[in-house]
Amino acid sequence: MDNTTQAGSKLSNVIRVAAGNFLEMYDFMVYGYYAAAIGRTFFPSGNEFASLMLSLATFGAGFLMRPLGAVVLGAYIDRKGRREGLIVTLGLMAVGTLAIAVTPSYAAIGILAPILVVLGRLVQGFSAGVELGGVSVYLAEIATPGRKGFYVAWQSASQQPAVVLAAGLGILLNALLSKADMQAWGWRIPLGLGCLLIPFVYLIRRSLPETSEFLAKVRRPSFGEAMRSLGLNWRIVGVGAMLATMTTVSFYLITAYTPTFGQHALHLAAVDSLIVTASVGALNFVMLPVMGAVSDRVGRRPMLLVCTLLALATAYPAMWWLASAPSFARLMMVELWFALFYASYNGAMVAYLTEIMPPDVKTAGFSLAYSLATALFGGFTPAICTWLIETTGNKAIPGAWLSFAAVVGLTAAIIAPRLKQRA
Repeated sequence: MDNTTQAGSKLSNVIRVAAGNFLEMYDFMVYGYYAAAIGRTFFPSGNEFASLMLSLATFGAGFLMRPLGAVVLGAYIDRKGRREGLIVTLGLMAVGTLAIAVTPSYAAIGILAPILVVLGRLVQGFSAGVELGGVSVYLAEIATPGRKGFYVAWQSASQQPAVVLAAGLGILLNALLSKADMQAWGWRIPLGLGCLLIPFVYLIRRSLPETSEFLAKVRRPSFGEAMRSLGLNWRIVGVGAMLATMTTVSFYLITAYTPTFGQHALHLAAVDSLIVTASVGALNFVMLPVMGAVSDRVGRRPMLLVCTLLALATAYPAMWWLASAPSFARLMMVELWFALFYASYNGAMVAYLTEIMPPDVKTAGFSLAYSLATALFGGFTPAICTWLIETTGNKAIPGAWLSFAAVVGLTAAIIAPRLKQRA
């Protein structure tokens, strides 16, 4: 195979593996964007704050299943293969998304409605627990020498069109439908579109070839062996979770939480918040591969250290500036600034995470670390920030939450090399 043909084949594989990652993030983003409407539909309450919190808690509940999915499905992928595992995760995500899209309202079927929605979120979370790890490891294993950062960055980059599409649909629907119609049934349209995309994504992902690195493995760990390896390497998994905390908190703050923050905390128009969110996704899509390539040149750790220090120095002051005089322009500037250091950090971090994990449980280790960060911190960022604002009355407090994540990421970047050497 000549170089041109080989490059074309790798590009095709990147697109195919990333398509499922796109759909997984789209489904998660749609729920976050329409949390208020979903709360009124499935969690009716005389208190709007309580209804929103129940909806956001359900959004976060999906992340609680991620560590379990990471361990079970990660071990499955490390034994059975990258391609087969990615097909399984797509099927589970389809079931969870369909459950939320078609469940009747609380007014129609009572308590069964929130139960079905929670179950749908749990299935989504179980699947997503290994989706990011499976895609990242697959991209790392097909990468050309010296370009792993660039290749693996497409895992996160592929999520950004999902952010833009979900936000763009929101802008269009808000223009075409009344507020009452959006609250009653309009929010189901983006979920329905996600369901329609599933068969197409399944077909292109099914055609993925297995990675040569996996096929070359002489021995593949059983489930019990994978569990023992994860147990023996708990320190490196733990520091991986700390590294991923900065990524997950910043990502969900600038994407899933932005529409809720803009409308309910800053009292800006829904369309303004969605335009900002779409702009964040567009910037991330461009910057993530660029910063992944930069990390191939300058190294992963220097970028991790610089980005966490930048976040620590600017997160709260930027939020305070925004909250002191909320406007569309200020929200756009702050969110794009946060997106810039998120993309720079994540472009280096994801590749670094594939490099520090034990080879025999690379997928399970990566997925468990990432899922723990998401379950403990990142996934609950919308709910935590909403609660903090309600409790303190300080609309800038999400900046303090992001600063906390930066401290965790900075600590991990400092201690990671020593733990990797010990492992």
